[in-house]
Amino acid sequence: MAEAINKWTVCGKPNPDASLRLFCFPFAGGGASIFRGWAALLPASIEVYAVQLPGRETRMREPRFTSVKELVPELMSALLPALDMPFVFFGHSMGALISFELARALRRAGNANLQHLFVSARSAPQIVGSEETLHHLPTPELIDKLRQLGGTPDAILQNPELQEMILPILRSDLALNERYVYTPEPPLDVPISAFGGTQDPRVRQEDVAQWSAQTGKTFSLRMVAGDHFFLNANPSAILQPMQQDLRTLLLSGQGAAV
Repeated sequence: MAEAINKWTVCGKPNPDASLRLFCFPFAGGGASIFRGWAALLPASIEVYAVQLPGRETRMREPRFTSVKELVPELMSALLPALDMPFVFFGHSMGALISFELARALRRAGNANLQHLFVSARSAPQIVGSEETLHHLPTPELIDKLRQLGGTPDAILQNPELQEMILPILRSDLALNERYVYTPEPPLDVPISAFGGTQDPRVRQEDVAQWSAQTGKTFSLRMVAGDHFFLNANPSAILQPMQQDLRTLLLSGQGAAV
């Protein structure tokens, strides 16, 4: 994965003839590499951009954001060159929140090219205090919580040197997610599809279902077998329904060919 519009994105399979762009936003502690291989699992008409946030992977030395309010304007400015055609957002956990607030910022700016919002493993933003606060926990307790959530290899959790590298990234991202303050706005004028993990210890199904209040269009909820990181174990469980929803968008006459 090497191509990009700038340092904020990675595109492993550039396609100048694509009719739709998919922007993927990572979970806490994650980077663009999470979405490596997605382009190969989607139709050729979709160009996949993985968002690379500061402070990880190729941007490890850059300061990390701990506020959605501060991140979104920078992110919007960086992505604007690629938002000149129909696009959709997918975000998992922290990424769901970032993509939602970016969608609202783009609406305020008059960009109407967003066609669909896909959110995964995150309670609806208007639900206050729905998720346990983790970013301030002492290291032993944080590691225990990470084990319960899954997704972080034991090789990292048991290695002090790797902990020293990874835990600061996780703490910053968790703070960004957990300090978020929701501001009411009208629902988005695009469909929302939400995914939840059937064994997720952090996010309840009923809280994922409340994303329905954030759209004035259609809403769907799908529960996927797995814990908070079902995305890692079985990406096709998300990608296949996504393709179905995008085909529905096409048939409605509102989207690009998929």
